[in-house]
Amino acid sequence: MPTAVKISELSTKHKLLDPEGPVCLIIQAQMSVAAGLDRFQPAGFPEVGHVIYDAPRSDGRSEKVCIVDSPASMANHLEQVCLAGENDPDLHPDLAGLPYVKCVTDRDPTINGGGVTLKPNDPRDRVVTTSLTEGHRIASDYFLDARRLGAGNQPEEASFRDVLRREFQIIEVKKDKTYFIPPEAWWSIYRTLFKYDPNSLVHGVLFAKEQIKISRILTAHLEAIGAARVGRSGVKFDRLGKTTSGQPIFAVDEETAREIRSTFIIDLALLRSYGREVGQGNGSLGLTRRQKEFLLAFAVWKIRELLGNTFSYRSGCKLRMQRLSITNDEQKEGDEPLPTELPVIDIGSAITAASFPAEPITRVYYPYDALFKAGEDKPATNAEEESEEESGESESED
Repeated sequence: MPTAVKISELSTKHKLLDPEGPVCLIIQAQMSVAAGLDRFQPAGFPEVGHVIYDAPRSDGRSEKVCIVDSPASMANHLEQVCLAGENDPDLHPDLAGLPYVKCVTDRDPTINGGGVTLKPNDPRDRVVTTSLTEGHRIASDYFLDARRLGAGNQPEEASFRDVLRREFQIIEVKKDKTYFIPPEAWWSIYRTLFKYDPNSLVHGVLFAKEQIKISRILTAHLEAIGAARVGRSGVKFDRLGKTTSGQPIFAVDEETAREIRSTFIIDLALLRSYGREVGQGNGSLGLTRRQKEFLLAFAVWKIRELLGNTFSYRSGCKLRMQRLSITNDEQKEGDEPLPTELPVIDIGSAITAASFPAEPITRVYYPYDALFKAGEDKPATNAEEESEEESGESESED
């Protein structure tokens, strides 16, 4: 079995986190369809279908390229590998000690007709969602509008949004509306997000009210080169006539391709900007080198987990890696050559070295009666109807 590599050794050897280091680390994998099949199903939307574009080539010709998964959808897949299993809110066993946020609610409320009575001693341990599964990650209202559970399993007075605002050290100009971010506050923002949910720094996060936007360190693309559409049909049977759709015949689009390519770009320059040493022995602003090394280790670990086995990007798209290359944007003659295969990362050591809190999981409480409060029925606008029709694929765009 391959020996696990400490990310500190990898980053030092290749100067990945040094100020003069490369801008990007690029990992590219050639993929094939599992079971030797020719066809696969890319991401698509009703009435839009799969996205195919004409990519220009150096010889003047163009080639059909299909977007199998967008960067947002790939981020969802890279987060899925962090979980113990599909629809399991707990972590992959290798990631023990990794901080993330869980939204929890009451386990055993009393429901009388349309009313809900909460019990003061309820364990409040029913998981609603986590920052690893929510599209907006730690910036989701499921967390921001909830309250952190403190001593005795009691919710704090302030919302988690207010807790973060204080720790971000941003200036409130107009209550809950206008905020100013002094340049030095960004060091506090990076440290705070790292403490609660480092995954949000890897894949990017947007706090709309506070106007805090952090780009992705890890961007991934999955594309099919030399793509050709394959049309087939399906039919739904309703033998007892209990549905409104009847017995429709519908079209299904799939693709074939000359090559399926998965590309991962780790923005090392952005990662380095999250912390800076201050003088000789005077500490650092923002994240320390070991903390930045953890984010790099976490990104590489995610990629390895995604590519290590056949992965189901959707029911009709099961792909596995055939071969891989690792490059950077400015490899020079005489530089230490990059690995020819993805290293096995000692992620446990990276988590320990990152100095995360002793209690890494933050539980925030959303009361059952507020979370499941029935909304008012109102006619949908044309825009809402169109939005519902186009929501065939779940993607978390940032």
